[in-house]
Amino acid sequence: MTKHKAHILVVDDDLSHCTIIQALMKGWGYQVTLAHNGLEAIEQVKQSPFDLILTDVRMSEMDGIEALKAIKAYNPAIPILIMTAYSNIESAVEAIKAGAYDYLTKPLDFDMLQLTIERALEHTYLKSENQTLKQQLTIDSQNMIGRSVQMRRLMEMIAMIAPSEATVLICGESGTGKELIARSVHANSLRKTQPLVIVNCAALSESLLESELFGHEKGAFTGADKRREGRFMEADKGTLFLDEIGEVSLLMQAKLLRAIQEREIQRVGSNQTLNVDVRLIAATNRDLKADVEAGKFRQDLYYRLNVVTVDSPPLRARNEDIPTLAMHFLEKFAQRNRKSVKGFTPQAMDMLLKYSWPGNVRELENTVERAVILLTGDFISEKELPLSINQFIEESVSSEHADGPIQPLEQVEKEAILSALEKTGGNKTEAARQLGITRKTLLAKLQKSSG
Repeated sequence: MTKHKAHILVVDDDLSHCTIIQALMKGWGYQVTLAHNGLEAIEQVKQSPFDLILTDVRMSEMDGIEALKAIKAYNPAIPILIMTAYSNIESAVEAIKAGAYDYLTKPLDFDMLQLTIERALEHTYLKSENQTLKQQLTIDSQNMIGRSVQMRRLMEMIAMIAPSEATVLICGESGTGKELIARSVHANSLRKTQPLVIVNCAALSESLLESELFGHEKGAFTGADKRREGRFMEADKGTLFLDEIGEVSLLMQAKLLRAIQEREIQRVGSNQTLNVDVRLIAATNRDLKADVEAGKFRQDLYYRLNVVTVDSPPLRARNEDIPTLAMHFLEKFAQRNRKSVKGFTPQAMDMLLKYSWPGNVRELENTVERAVILLTGDFISEKELPLSINQFIEESVSSEHADGPIQPLEQVEKEAILSALEKTGGNKTEAARQLGITRKTLLAKLQKSSG
């Protein structure tokens, strides 16, 4: 990353200090945005990607340590430098422990500031932050990754239902990891030493699906040159996972219902009844209740399947898991492709966080794999991300700017002045200081707006 492209957020409630630092950094070739407290900084980070943040510790509204923790929780890849007085070194130590890249003491040594920024941008911070992500990976035996509230609830649900014999229906959009949930339920069940058999119902025609599930006798149909055991028998004493159950025909639904209710099957071309002992887990991305009402899915089978329902959350509903998932996939594909990849740039991670992920975790996995393959440097940047993600971000920004008419500059100034006066209890001198203008200018603008 070259420094002239770097976008830095400076956070300080001392307006004059902010202005000096901004002028210096612009002279060094950086793009600079200002925030005057921790809350404002967090909002700025959520709205725009930054390469580095320089923040004071002591501020009104929210101090630098609290802001640091909140920003790290949102995007761990952003390096943060802390400014503190010599008398408050304890805060600097606390900031380092909370994930700050480094600290600088006030009054600032500007040469040291420039050197520290360059070092953070060009070398150590990406390696450091991606190591942090590696340490934060939470992976159970079935590769379920995430620390979000939604994932914790899902894992708690799995822990409760896995030891039972209940039929489980997993609902969720494509790509959310329904098969991983099924594997985790089986791995934590009393049947874990027995087979887990997986069938994708959508991948087979009705006749092939029947043979696949129940087996067939020799000569039952053209090409059946020998008897075959079906998946139900293969899963005997274990677990049978039927993925995309909503795609099964009504005729096959009737045969499935009998197998589930009676725990017995018949091979295609045979009149012999075979007893089977399987625990059934089914998954769908369809609204089966709506399909029942539309006559596309049998109500009795729906009730049989719907003993326990597990919802697989879409990726956009657990945004905070994206950094850990992305790092997990990066490591996986870097190893597979024999590449040395150190991580993601802050801009790339910011784009991953803002994207809607219609294909969910599967789309994220494919995106990271593609980026690793295309990468020629050390860090995945926005250049390696698909055009669809770049276009989505651009359209989102355009939409935000097009939400309403642009206010005249005089109106913006008036609102800023009134807001400052409200915050300072009507103290015009203090309001002028916070706005970075003289008291005389403030009075002139107030007179003009009321005239």
